[in-house]
Amino acid sequence: MSTQTLAEKLISKTHMGINIASVTIGVGILTFPRALAKATGAFDGWISVIVSGLCACVIGWLLAKLAARFPRQSFFEYTSIIASKPISYILTFLVCIYTMLFVSFEIRAIGNIAKQYLFYNTPVEMITLSFLLIVQYAVVGTRVSMLRLNLLFLPVVLVVLFIVLLFTTQLLEIENIRPYFSSDWQSLLEGSKEVGLSYSGFEIILFYTMLMKKPQEGAMAVTLGLSIPILLYMTIYMFVIGVFSAEVATNLTYPTIELAKEVEIPGGFFERVESIFFTIWIMTIFNTCAMWLDITVLNLSSMFHKVHKTIWVLILSPMIYFVAMLPQNLVDFFTFADGVTYFGMIVVYLCPILLLLIAVIRGVKGHE
Repeated sequence: MSTQTLAEKLISKTHMGINIASVTIGVGILTFPRALAKATGAFDGWISVIVSGLCACVIGWLLAKLAARFPRQSFFEYTSIIASKPISYILTFLVCIYTMLFVSFEIRAIGNIAKQYLFYNTPVEMITLSFLLIVQYAVVGTRVSMLRLNLLFLPVVLVVLFIVLLFTTQLLEIENIRPYFSSDWQSLLEGSKEVGLSYSGFEIILFYTMLMKKPQEGAMAVTLGLSIPILLYMTIYMFVIGVFSAEVATNLTYPTIELAKEVEIPGGFFERVESIFFTIWIMTIFNTCAMWLDITVLNLSSMFHKVHKTIWVLILSPMIYFVAMLPQNLVDFFTFADGVTYFGMIVVYLCPILLLLIAVIRGVKGHE
C-alpha cells in the first residue's frame, strides 16, 4: 500500500469530531428531557446538561490520550502491551459484549418508536429486523466509507432540528420556565447523572484513533464532537420545558418527538412534521448502530485474525436481534438501557482510565 493510498484511508480531526457527535446523538436525544425534568423539576436542568457534558469531555480526553499513546494499534494490541495478553482478551471480550448490547438497544428503540409514530400495524419484530439488515450491509463494506457517511447525514439532521426549534419559538410560554435557579445542588447532580447516560458514544475514540491522520489530535476531536451534543441537548431541553413545562415533560415518553408534533408550518404544507423529523433522525441511529457493530467486529478481528469480517457480522446479528427482542415493555426497555450504560461505564470508562494510569506510571508507549 502506497503512502498516498494510506493517507486517503485516514480521517482528520474534524471528521472524527463529526463521527463522535453523530454516534452521541442517538436515542438519548428523544428521551433525556423526561428524565432530566423528573430529576430537577425545573428549567434549571440546562445546568445539569453542561455539568454532565464537561465530565464527558474530561473522560473523553483521557480515553483519547490513552489511544494516542499507541498510534496505529488496536484496542486489543495496546491493552496487551499495558497489562498482559490474558487481561487483554478478557477486557476486549467485555467491550464486545457492551457494543453488541448497545446495538441491540438502538435497533429495539427504532422498532418501538417507528411502530408508535410511523408504522402502526407493522410488528416491532419486523421493523427491528429490517433495520438490522440495513446496518449489516453498511458494516460489511469498507470502514472509512461507513464513517464518511456521517459527513453527509449529520448536517441534514442538524438542519431539520434547527427548523423544528425555529417553528416552536412561537409556542414558548415564559411562565413554564419560572422560577429560575430554584433547584438545589442535589437535584442538579441527579440530573447530571440522568443526562450523562445520553452522552454515551464518545468512547469510539478508543477504537478509531488508529484511523486518524494525526492520532495526537484525538483529544481535540472529542472536545469538538461533544460540543455539538452539549449545545443541542441544552437547547432542546430549554424548548421542551418552555413549551410543555417541567410537570408535563415528566409524563412524556419521547418529549423531543412530541415537541416536533407541536410544529405548525404556515400554509399547511407539512401537517405531520414529527414524521419528517423521525425519518431524518433514523439516519443518525443508522450511523450509530453501524459504528457500534463495526467496533464489535473490529475488536473480534483483532483477536481472531483468520475470521473474515462478513462472517463475524453473520454470527453476531442473530445474537443482537435476540437480545433486542427480550424487553417485553417500555419499563423493561428503559431498565435494559440503564443496565447497558452502567456496564459500559465500567468497561469503556473506568478500565481504560486505569490502563492509562498504568501506562503513564510504567512509561509504556507504542511506535507509529
